[in-house]
Amino acid sequence: MTSSSLSAATGGLQGGLAAIVGEQNVSQTAASINGVVPAVSIAPSTPEEVGAVLAFANSRNLVVAPAGGFTKQDIGGVPERIDILLNTERLGGIEHYDPGDLTIGICAGMKFGDVQRELGQHQQWLPYDAPNLAQATVGGCVATGSAGPLKHAFRGLRDFCIGIQFVTADGKVAKGGGRVVKNVAGYDLMKLMNGSYGSLAVITRANFKVFPKPRQTRTFSCSFGFLEEAIKFRSTILASPLTPMCLEIVSPRAAEYLNDPAQARDPDHYAPTQPVNRGAGAWQVVLRAAGSDAVLARYKRELGNAVTREFDGAAEEQFWSWISQFEYNVLHRHQNAMVMYTHLSIQNVAPAIAAMEKAAPEHNFIPAVLGRAATGNLLAAFMPLSVDPPSAMQYANCVSAFRGLLPPGSSAEVAYCPKEAKPHFDVWGSPTSDITMMRAVKQAIDPKNILNRGRFIV
Repeated sequence: MTSSSLSAATGGLQGGLAAIVGEQNVSQTAASINGVVPAVSIAPSTPEEVGAVLAFANSRNLVVAPAGGFTKQDIGGVPERIDILLNTERLGGIEHYDPGDLTIGICAGMKFGDVQRELGQHQQWLPYDAPNLAQATVGGCVATGSAGPLKHAFRGLRDFCIGIQFVTADGKVAKGGGRVVKNVAGYDLMKLMNGSYGSLAVITRANFKVFPKPRQTRTFSCSFGFLEEAIKFRSTILASPLTPMCLEIVSPRAAEYLNDPAQARDPDHYAPTQPVNRGAGAWQVVLRAAGSDAVLARYKRELGNAVTREFDGAAEEQFWSWISQFEYNVLHRHQNAMVMYTHLSIQNVAPAIAAMEKAAPEHNFIPAVLGRAATGNLLAAFMPLSVDPPSAMQYANCVSAFRGLLPPGSSAEVAYCPKEAKPHFDVWGSPTSDITMMRAVKQAIDPKNILNRGRFIV
């Protein structure tokens, strides 16, 4: 297609979309997703406008990429093209909130941090601490299924999402669940949409049950010389009557990134702050507890001499913010870093960390890992050590080696890496046993595959 015909096609696309959402809400954008620049960006303000846009795109086989706060858009495969970037920024606000019933309905484009501030006025919250919540939208958090340290006690958004509204690829506005907690009618579409990365539908609203916010919390950090000791201590906590809100394991090198982002390093000059010595340094098990003075005193008593640091208040909030932001602190400092998410059983946490510690240096990477010690959700960071920019095959070989060393039943997806490396391996890993069902659902809901084509597993 020549530049003049491409310009004409883009102009026709903009004109058709402007008739739906208004000319002022249609524009060209410099933003890219894995290096692919959308032809046009639009910002509808109602679910009906979203439906009209998707019907327009579906009838013309145009590829649509839903977007919220742009905090996780580079996760997934490289899209073959993006014709329409559907921005949910105008789908904002709280639709309903009843503090007495502990329920809230939120439009998909509202920033999650703004939701927490509103709930905080009534001493309530959604126990959710994924990274970048000041920018992340509610719809994006649901669509990506992201989570933070609070997953230990509260699991994820999918577990307290009680209703959802979404728009399918053919433009139909649909919903699942409702506005009350005890709602068991119909299919559980909330969990279907959670973690679908915008490949099934565009989420326009979500309803949640909310929780009373703890009036006081305290964090206890326990240090150990070896991974085995840290894992044994974690198992002791799990077998005890203690019920912490968060339970993290932090590798010695991961601790280097638990601070405000430092100046990005030139990859040609990168060297770790300490010599590379596998297993050196302190492994930390960090837990956060909530309750009365008596409850917190019991935690201190039960944990005993293992506690090397104890903090609360502003210092505690800052620490857990750094834990949530770990992967982004790594990526800020090392532009060629790779981050993987693991999905493990509890007993496989130690073998998975050992696999990472083995695979990384063998392929010229420095490993750093932290994550949920009792749910198997680890964030594994690989920082390349090389004078020249690392090759795509360096990433592919390391990913293959790490996955090959994981215990049976475990999986690891590549969340972030240089886009040039992605064509050389499957970022999502080997197909799961339910891949046939996933494809059937995708075919039923989006038969033309216009939503986030090429990004997700199906």
